[in-house]
Amino acid sequence: MKTLKSYAVAALSTFALAAPMAVLAAPTTIKVAYENHPGEPADLVMNYWADLLKERSNGEILLELYPSSQLGSKSDVMDQALMGMNVVTISDVGFMADYEPDLAALYGPFLTENTEKLFELYDSPWFAEKNKSLREQGVHLVITNYNYGDRHIIAKKPIRTPEDLAGMKIRVPNNVIQIKTFEAMGATPTPMPLADVYPALTQGVIDGAENPLSVLYGQKLHEPAKYLSLVNYLTTAAVWVGGEAFFSTLPEEQLALIHETGREAGLYSQQLAKESDAKVLELMRAEGVEVIEPDREVFKAKALKVYEQFPEWSPNLYQTLQDQLK
Repeated sequence: MKTLKSYAVAALSTFALAAPMAVLAAPTTIKVAYENHPGEPADLVMNYWADLLKERSNGEILLELYPSSQLGSKSDVMDQALMGMNVVTISDVGFMADYEPDLAALYGPFLTENTEKLFELYDSPWFAEKNKSLREQGVHLVITNYNYGDRHIIAKKPIRTPEDLAGMKIRVPNNVIQIKTFEAMGATPTPMPLADVYPALTQGVIDGAENPLSVLYGQKLHEPAKYLSLVNYLTTAAVWVGGEAFFSTLPEEQLALIHETGREAGLYSQQLAKESDAKVLELMRAEGVEVIEPDREVFKAKALKVYEQFPEWSPNLYQTLQDQLK
């Protein structure tokens, strides 16, 4: 009897110790890094996603947000992700071209103005094959339906024609397709992290920058640069990306929930994009910015030759994408 009692006490003690440990099991945390400042649409969407994921997972999956380049540049964060760290960042398929060259074409100039058709491409079997290849190379796309907005140019002098870009240093992200696009349109593309753009403008290192309206305003680039040219050379679908080395360790139900809520966050970004542009234009005009509506066709005529400068792409890729967009 004493032996049985001893076993019973031991079993109860073990259960009492195990139960609190189960309750106190640490949640899965994911660091979300981005260059945008608090209050910009990207930050609002990430807060929305964090709240949604916390609620749906009952607190088992938490997003830690790091705006304003707190974890370093985009390339720094991508390096961390590929090393297996629990981090995701905003990017675009132009940066994925090192792994899948054809993806750069989705970031080509004047590909389409129809955002809905563009997102249909990201849901297509063609893109699914590219996504599978990325995973095999260690890249995990978490959100693929994020609307980053239409990209325009803000500068220290008016830009009405491609000729006005001659000799102008325009900040672009450090991906080949956007660099070649601005070369084709007549500018001197100057890659640099977004966090460096404001001081570069104020110090005269660059003459202008490109980005969606909400980013140009959120970064306060309209303070040193007072001319906004609505070129809309690129309708932007961004991706939020991490490393397969981390995401492959998660239980399937957690991974599914991350993707499910991420897609809902992407839909929220599309809603925000529709609402924000008119408001930002009004604010910029009120703060002394001259808004220029140039003839986009003359810029397009210059930029389209970019699609002939990538011999590594699949044959007739531009036409293939155009057929799918139709």
